[in-house]
Amino acid sequence: MAAAIKAPKFKLAFLGPKFWPVWLGVFVLYTITWLPLPVIRAIGGGTGKLIALIVPKRAKVAKRNLTLWNPTLSASEVEALYKENVRRTGMALFETAMGWWWPSWRVKRAIEIEGTEHVEAALANGKGVFGMALHNMNLEFACRGIGFFRPSIAFYRKHNNPLVDYLQYHGRNRSNKYMIDKRNAKALLAALDDKELCLYLPDQDYGPKQSIFVPFGGVKDTATTTATLMFIRRSHSEPMIITSQYTKRGYKIKIYPPLSQLGDMEDAEALTLLNQHVDAAVKEQPESYLWMHKRFKTRPEGNPESLYKSL
Repeated sequence: MAAAIKAPKFKLAFLGPKFWPVWLGVFVLYTITWLPLPVIRAIGGGTGKLIALIVPKRAKVAKRNLTLWNPTLSASEVEALYKENVRRTGMALFETAMGWWWPSWRVKRAIEIEGTEHVEAALANGKGVFGMALHNMNLEFACRGIGFFRPSIAFYRKHNNPLVDYLQYHGRNRSNKYMIDKRNAKALLAALDDKELCLYLPDQDYGPKQSIFVPFGGVKDTATTTATLMFIRRSHSEPMIITSQYTKRGYKIKIYPPLSQLGDMEDAEALTLLNQHVDAAVKEQPESYLWMHKRFKTRPEGNPESLYKSL
């Protein structure tokens, strides 16, 4: 607990004119989140279309990623997935607000959790849980929800705006234990050895440093961080994928069976297997994944041509 980030305190300066635009955004989001969920989803869908118009390059990245990830998709299938992904991108803004500000009773009513037996078994065996959370659009809300089953610990990156940082920290920490600076790997290892449920994001392009190239979907050479394996090998924990999915009534947090073998495999073999499981989880609900991120941006040495060159 000594390694936890110190909770930011409210400052009177937050009431000054400099922060009024933030307060206006908070008022609008907070008000909308009190509407019924189907209405929020309708507003979120419209917001997603607006985002695609404002940042068309990101929208093109999403469509390009879908084509790269699954080359077997027809043009009409890509278009359908893209349109739904745009809607869920807009909804993610409101899901963040829901995760931060919804009362506990409402979060609990909207969340179901599948696979809790995997976490319970690991903890019963005296191990921590290295939860490899995937970048689904509703992840922010799911992180709040998982705390009602088992309060978790995760890395935290401070926001540049101090008021947003205050709101972000206290919103994320409402049902969870504490957060660790994103550079403090030792603290996360210590938490795992203390038999905690810890959340880590292994599925984005973090650049060439501490990454190797293994397949993900239809891209043979995908930069995949080796830090995932470091945490698995250096802690007494069970690694398992955790994802968040949409349901008709709300959201489902899905915890997959442990991938205990990863720590004993060679790097390339282990990360290839991990990406296969990530790919399978994404295919369950591909429209919910964070496709606007340039997942395939980093290219291998000697093959520098960008996969996004035509955008």
